[in-house]
Amino acid sequence: MSAVAQAPSLEPVSGHRLSVRRFARNRPAVAGLVVAVLFLLFCFVGPLLYPTDQTHTDLTQVNLPPSGAHWLGTDAVGHDELGRLMYGGKVSLLVGLASGLLATVVGTLWGAVAGYAGGWVDAAMMRVVDAGIAIPALFILLVFSAIATPGALGLIVILGLVSWLVPSRLVRAETLTLKNRDYILTLRAIGGTHGRAIVRHILPNSVSTIVVAATFQVADAILLVAYVSYLGLGVQPPSTDWGGMLSAGLTAAYSGRWWLIVPPGLAIILVVCAFNAIGDGLRDAFDVRGRG
Repeated sequence: MSAVAQAPSLEPVSGHRLSVRRFARNRPAVAGLVVAVLFLLFCFVGPLLYPTDQTHTDLTQVNLPPSGAHWLGTDAVGHDELGRLMYGGKVSLLVGLASGLLATVVGTLWGAVAGYAGGWVDAAMMRVVDAGIAIPALFILLVFSAIATPGALGLIVILGLVSWLVPSRLVRAETLTLKNRDYILTLRAIGGTHGRAIVRHILPNSVSTIVVAATFQVADAILLVAYVSYLGLGVQPPSTDWGGMLSAGLTAAYSGRWWLIVPPGLAIILVVCAFNAIGDGLRDAFDVRGRG
């Protein structure tokens, strides 16, 4: 009997599948994704499985060490620390994700318009960006927070409006390379509008840059919220976030009550490292030069 040898399949693999494969081979990026998902479940699903009262104080349960009744002990006003970690994490992640998304949207639109318009429009718009980058975002955030102590929504808006500068430069650079492609020149030759060129062609082809920028913006926003809350200018009680928990537990740590500072500090480190690892993995996955 003779078997007919079949030639191996030579079907081309799409760019999206190649990107997914490259991301899956990046162990730190996959680990970061797992950590990020676990923290999202912990903060948003956890309170349903481990309900606690984070509004009212209970002075009979003050500064208790970890036990079966309170897995991470209690704080100075009797709040369950594990429940507070979930509650504070929900605020930190919501502010980080929402402000990172807002910063990416604003920066993407600004950079795309500047890069596509070119000339004096580009020069004027990018001078605004250069001036904004020269001022540290933390300083601007502290000034706004000192003038009017914001809630979660206020922090989202302020963080979004001080963090869009770097994404705008990245998207502008991508737009400069795309606007002279043949399909853009053809669209303009047949009378296509500038808005259509940006929305239908420039932005979809810049999605890799936009996604990577958004990931890093979320990590930066979570850190900025922690900085401001640690200084007492973040969300106010009874609300809290991980930075506020660090600030409240700092003095208690000197008294041996480690459970008030180690969990929120570890949560901030793990989440920020996770989003940075995801960003690095996405950047490598979308890098065409690294594909083999």
